[in-house]
Amino acid sequence: MAKPEKVEAVNELTERFNNATATVVTEYRGLSMGQLKELRRVLGESATYRVAKNTLVKIATKESGVEGLDDLFVGPTALTFIEGEPVDAAKALRDFSRDNKALVIKGGYMDGRPISVSEIERLADLDSREVTLGKLAGAMKAKLNEAAGLFAAPASQVARMTEALKEKKDTGSAES
Repeated sequence: MAKPEKVEAVNELTERFNNATATVVTEYRGLSMGQLKELRRVLGESATYRVAKNTLVKIATKESGVEGLDDLFVGPTALTFIEGEPVDAAKALRDFSRDNKALVIKGGYMDGRPISVSEIERLADLDSREVTLGKLAGAMKAKLNEAAGLFAAPASQVARMTEALKEKKDTGSAES
């Protein structure tokens, strides 16, 4: 019979797998409690960093339908459950692992399939959603300004031509 604490832990992990848009598996061997606290702070509110026993994680992945990660659950394992956009969390993990070599990114799970470390790196290289939307808005504004200039061009050409004809008429009548 399973202990109630373990059943509760598996249920929590299963729920987190089900609610996460992405999950990153890491090894944290050698990180101090202070470093783990800093990592959790850097990840922000859209991600949860959870240390878990491999056997409980394997049970939770089976219960939640997550497949292809079992070979990552070796050694001290911690999971980053990401809710929302995964880019910022991927950046935070990548940058933290560069500064703290003890944090090793092993792989992850996103969009119903396992993802490799290189895919997590590529995800971290992307601009955040806000930056991408800002760039898109800037490009659209530039195109709108260009279109407004094109629409205004015929009217300004007519005005310049009218002014030129008026000046020609005035100079022609002044000569007579």
